[in-house]
Order: sequence, then C-alpha cells, then structure tokens
Amino acid sequence: MSKRRLLNNASKLFDLLVLAVSFGAATLSQATEAPVSLEQFLDIRIKLGNVAVFIALLWVWHLIFGMMGMYGSRRLAGRLAEAMDVLKATSLSALVLGGASVFLGFRMVTPSFIAVFWVVATFISVSVRFALRTWLRQLRVQGRDSRNILVVGSNQRAIAFAKGIRSRPELGYRLIGFADDEWSGSEALRQNGWSLVCSLEEISTFLRRSVVDEVIIAVPLRSFHDHATEIAAMCEQQGIIIRVLSDLFNLKLSVPMMEELEGSPLITQYGGSEQGLPMVVKRILDFSLSLILLIVLAPVLLLTAILIKLTSPGPVFFVQRRIGLNKRTFPIYKFRTMGADAEIKLREIEHLNEQSGPVFKIKNDPRITPLGKFLRKTSIDELPQLFNVLSGDMSLVGPRPLQLRDYELFTESGEDWQRCRFSVRPGITCLWQVNGRNSLPFQQWMELDLQYVRNWSLWLDLQILAKTVPAVLRGSGAA
Repeated sequence: MSKRRLLNNASKLFDLLVLAVSFGAATLSQATEAPVSLEQFLDIRIKLGNVAVFIALLWVWHLIFGMMGMYGSRRLAGRLAEAMDVLKATSLSALVLGGASVFLGFRMVTPSFIAVFWVVATFISVSVRFALRTWLRQLRVQGRDSRNILVVGSNQRAIAFAKGIRSRPELGYRLIGFADDEWSGSEALRQNGWSLVCSLEEISTFLRRSVVDEVIIAVPLRSFHDHATEIAAMCEQQGIIIRVLSDLFNLKLSVPMMEELEGSPLITQYGGSEQGLPMVVKRILDFSLSLILLIVLAPVLLLTAILIKLTSPGPVFFVQRRIGLNKRTFPIYKFRTMGADAEIKLREIEHLNEQSGPVFKIKNDPRITPLGKFLRKTSIDELPQLFNVLSGDMSLVGPRPLQLRDYELFTESGEDWQRCRFSVRPGITCLWQVNGRNSLPFQQWMELDLQYVRNWSLWLDLQILAKTVPAVLRGSGAA
C-alpha cells in the first residue's frame, strides 16, 4: 500500500511542476509574439515573477486540484471521468490566474497567455495520467500492485460485485474470499468458484491473522446492522479500508469517499494516517536522510562489523522477520548484540520478562555479549535499519515493528484498537522511544503509537527526530 500511496500522492508534486511549466510556456509564447529587450524582460519578470505571488498561485492551484478529487485513489475511476476532473481543475486554475492578473495588474497575462497556460496544463496532465494508468493496469494484470479484499456477505449483490472484480483484472484486486454464515444461498457462491473463508463471528480472528487491504461490506444493513457495525469498527481500528455497497456507518476517525465499480456505488472509509503531499515529502525525507546517514556513518558501520566478528562467533547482522505495514512481514536488519543461539535460549528465560504485555524485555539479558551491551546503550545496533528505510519497509519515524512471536501473543489479547498501528509504515524511532521506552508499560506504549497515527504530521516527525538524539545520548532511548 505504501508504494501505491506514494505513487498516487507523487502526482501532487507533478501537477505543481506541470502548472509551473505551463506558466513558463505561456510566458515564452508572449515573448515570441512581442519581442522585448533584456532590460524589459527582467522588468516584467520582477513584476510578474514575484516569488511570493507565484507560490501563492501554486498553493491555490494545489487546493483546486485537491477539491476536484485528483489526489484520492483513482483505481476505480474511468478514463473519461479522470479526464473531466483534470479539465475542470485546469480550467478553474486558468480562471484563477485570469482573476489574479486583473486584481494585481499583470499586463503580461493576456487572454492568449491564459489560453496557452490552459492548453499546455490540460494536455500534459491528461496525457501523463493516461500513460500512468495504462502502465499501472498492465502491472496489475501481471499480478503486481494487487490488493487483497474480503467480501462480507454472500448474497446476490455480493456475488455480482465479485464477478465485476473478476472481470476487471486490470484493477488489481485479489478476492481472498467471503465472510458469512452458512445459509441456503451459499451453494450459489460455490457454483461460481468461491468459498466462505470464515463466519461472521470469526471475522475478528481472520482479520488479525490475514493480509487484508480492503473489506467490502455487502450484507443487508437492516437485518445485519449490528454485525456490519462491529465489522466496520474492527476495520477502522486496524486501519483497513472499508468499502460499503450501501448506507453509511457512524465512524468518527475515517475519511469517507464515494466511488463506483461496474455500476455498484461504494462508500470508502480511509483509516490510518493522512494521505497526500505530506506523505510524499515524508518518503522523500526518509530516503534522503537515510542515504546521507549511511554515507556519513559508513566508518562506524564498518568498525562495528569488524568488532562483532572479532569478539564473538556468528554473523555480523541479526536478521529477523517483523510485522510491517498492514501486517505484511519483512526482514529487519540489526547488528548482532547476542550470541548466535539467542533465539533458542529465549524459551529458557521467558519467565524473567520485565515488560508488561506480550513483548519480551529484561535489563540484564544473559544472551547479550559485552560489545552488544555497548551497541544497545548507544543504539548503534539499530543503524542497519537505515537499509530498511531505503527499501521502503520502514520509515525513520513510526511505530516500532513487532516480532512475529510478540504479535502472536499480541493477537491473543483480543483488543483491536491497538492494531491501528499497523496502518502506517513502522519506524526506527517514535513517541515510545523518546518517552522512556522500556520504562513504559505495554498499554502506554500502544497508546503512544495510536496517538502518533491519529495526530501524524511532518512537524510531529521532525519533533520526534529532534528528541531522539538527546534520548540516545542519555541512554533512555536504548534497550
């Protein structure tokens, strides 16, 4: 989902670039029609190219494109609908430019200037979006960029919806099954090659243990209102996208959006963190800062690897599967701080656990090597996770990824509100790290993660990064 979201939201930066290029093309067209001297051109540029005014126009254009729905998911939108949305956005942008020129006295912004701006902006925006749509659909037909969906209900509406999904492989949806109780209509489901993966009562367990990106609620809401409401609440808690064939739920945190697939109206509830340009900027910062840090800290990484090899037998890196975005697993990299048989010895010392909840933490872990204690105290052991940030599995800031063992125990608690932490990309540092880490009980740790997800912003990330450095120096941010 992160790559898909990144690609979708990167269009914001692209649109701003297109508008700037269109403005430049219109300016050049005017210069061609009425050649001016260098002094005259610089004079015009100073008046019309005022940085503050131009940035203000870009900001207004950005708002217009957002109002036209250009930055939501376009997976279910048709080509014509998307082209019309682009046309509306560029037309309104051209009108704003014309109004600004009259108000501010921009002599260079003539009707022909606005016409060139509108034509160039519309042509480039529509062409690139069509090309991107074609490329994405080809990827989806090949099974890439796919999304796992679970349909709740097995009535005729649900079956018709599933047939629509099956007939449109370019949309990239993978139907993993239906959730419903056995009834007389279940046979129709099987005749179409589908099956029930769980009952309505078992959905909670299924969602906890399966990779589910979206849930389609197709049960009759009047007779299954209580069940449907509970299922919607579960999805909201875990940050799973909800699509409803009819009616709305009284959800407080998710953002609703109307969409359509093969004539079926859908109401989508977007949970998890905010989407949009800030998420694009976050990813750019993650990649750039992690790359810079890896280059700057290369001597430290090399020296640490050599010391680990010289002081204890075993590999340099400790690689472990962790739970990431939407419960997808990924390999996390750390410098090894324990003996090579640490995982085997865990069972022998689990009774010494000093951390509440399902996670395992003790201050004087006998499995830790002498060098490992120093690496953990200084958080140097975490530095290889910068490679995870580069690959996109992690972010610099985000909830810490749980171990598979901890997640299994986490699942047994039966509390779903905590699972919203999996709707964002995990990070190297977060509120837990800068607020005491191991000194905090498990419940407070989860509450801090939920606070981060609900209140996420770039400013919050920068604050956490700024607090991480002194926390590491104090040793309070280390294991």
